[in-house]
Amino acid sequence: SRRNFIMRTVLITGSNGLIGSAAVSFFAKKAQLIIGIDNNMRKHFFGENGDTKWNEKNLRNKFKNFVSHNIDIRNFKDLKTIFKKYNSDIDLIIHAAAQPSHDWAMNDPILDFEVNANGTLNLLQLTNLYCNNAVFIFTSTNKVYGDRPNTLPLLELENRWEIAPAHIFSSGIDESMNIDNTTHSLFGASKVAADIMTQEYGKYFGIKTGIFRAGCLTGPHHSGVKLHGFLSYLIKCAIHDTTYIINGYKGKQVRDNLHSYDLINMFWHFYQNPKVGEVYNVGGGRHSNCSILEAIEQIQIITGKKIKNKYKNEHRKGDHIWWISNIDKFRNHYPDWEFSYDLKKIISEITSEMLDR
Repeated sequence: SRRNFIMRTVLITGSNGLIGSAAVSFFAKKAQLIIGIDNNMRKHFFGENGDTKWNEKNLRNKFKNFVSHNIDIRNFKDLKTIFKKYNSDIDLIIHAAAQPSHDWAMNDPILDFEVNANGTLNLLQLTNLYCNNAVFIFTSTNKVYGDRPNTLPLLELENRWEIAPAHIFSSGIDESMNIDNTTHSLFGASKVAADIMTQEYGKYFGIKTGIFRAGCLTGPHHSGVKLHGFLSYLIKCAIHDTTYIINGYKGKQVRDNLHSYDLINMFWHFYQNPKVGEVYNVGGGRHSNCSILEAIEQIQIITGKKIKNKYKNEHRKGDHIWWISNIDKFRNHYPDWEFSYDLKKIISEITSEMLDR
């Protein structure tokens, strides 16, 4: 166990993003040095609204032990200079950089795969070469299950889809769900490749890898855009009076929402007592979930603003109708971990942060 161990260097990819920046804030208080790797690709993916430079500036001002590098994770040579320099001082790698959008990937499947799969492989290989005692955490996605969840026996309620109460997944979907023979979306497929590769570097080389398959991740420092960041973007629509487009399933599709702080706290628990090549489904579970219609209603109550929305009777390819994670496996391995945010608290926090920005 690493419980009493003073952390030296933590390397975080995608350090300007939602999860990366939350990880910087969390670990800056625990480690001597935080190295951020981020080349603002989010701006390339999503335009001006996806720009994360503002976040990098905030982090630099706030944490004197944070050093960021404008490096593309597809570039093995550039990454190697960092790993070579810090080598066995690196205690923890949190890999949160990605092309994160389901819909965007089909515009450029090659770029999507290079970032998500090859980028991950570069980091794993460098970890194995230079700091093979480090803990390596990969931010995976529930999209690795493709649209398999849509084959579950679902019931249509007034404002949401729900699973039959007697079903084995009634308290959420666990890691036993099969990932084969489903439509993953190209994004899902590139994340599957990275997910399996991260498991493999654990099982084959003995690297302490943890794979966290997340549902909707959310929190304040999210550059929410139409294609990515559902809750944050929905609140943005409320505040700026923008029309929100609901895609299919009558707006009753269900997501569980996990606050970025709670996820990073999971990473911290894993780091202190790491496993090898272990996979966890992580999300808000039954504690924090909503349909789009329920989210709209909650946000309207909290912000006092009406959300204009338009319904498009056409769902996104490979989209989940109902997803709630069963996080029992993680909780059994790390019983001290606890939720600190529920849906109401998440919405309130994002709202006040946006109004201040």
